[in-house]
Amino acid sequence: MYLDHFGLKEAPFGITPDTDFTYAAPAHRSALATLLLALRSGEGFVKVTGEVGTGKTLLCRTLLDTLRDEAVTAYVPNPRLTPREMLHVLAGELDLRVNRRCASRDLYVSLEAALVAFARQQRPVVLCIDEAQAMPVATLEALRLLSNIETGKRKLLQIVMFAQPELDATLAGASCRSMASRITFAAELGPMGRGDFERYLRHRLAVAGWRGPDPFTFLARRMLWWACRGVPRRANILAHKCLMLAYGEGGHRVGLRHAWYALRDSRLGGSSMPLRGHRAQGVSA
Repeated sequence: MYLDHFGLKEAPFGITPDTDFTYAAPAHRSALATLLLALRSGEGFVKVTGEVGTGKTLLCRTLLDTLRDEAVTAYVPNPRLTPREMLHVLAGELDLRVNRRCASRDLYVSLEAALVAFARQQRPVVLCIDEAQAMPVATLEALRLLSNIETGKRKLLQIVMFAQPELDATLAGASCRSMASRITFAAELGPMGRGDFERYLRHRLAVAGWRGPDPFTFLARRMLWWACRGVPRRANILAHKCLMLAYGEGGHRVGLRHAWYALRDSRLGGSSMPLRGHRAQGVSA
């Protein structure tokens, strides 16, 4: 690709969440502070919502890294599970040896015993659930019942749900009233403003090893911010294509034309747009 051309150690605009590239935008700093305050205060349920691509998974991984030395953590990336499957996944995350065929009641007993044991060791247990909008209502209810285990001062299981806004619609239903009433702390991730967006681009380039002047011209940055609407994932896709286009021409600057081509290419849903004069390897993924 273009790494050697730009003097980069790694690709700066990958779409896989990587905490090495975390940019602490105000909304993300605020959300992380809210999560840590809620968890350290002993709250049982916390919720983070945001549209697709706003950085929920990255925030989740940042939270898990932050809690590594102060809590026992469990992570569920795909919660489209039955209540029984969710209990088994949680048991596995806590390194409990349970028979796959054991009754749900026995699963609850094993998990309760483990939570009590961790509490005696002064080790809180935090369960982070990504894509929580996909969780069935019955599974939400199973987690609510499990969260009833508590001491006089705090919950023995704390649950953080990272979700698209559809989760709010689910929680507004009559069958989720009890769950909704337990969420005392919530945060929302939105798109970046133009200033934060430009700092975001420079930050990711610096982490990847770029040491020269900003390769994105003023007009290119404005076009990219307008095109991605401040959403980090879309920004990464477009910025990556811009660098490929500049490399394909043998240049080190990304101009308005490159940003426009990257946007057109994304609207086509692939990399099939003909680019006259570009080296073939420069526009291949």
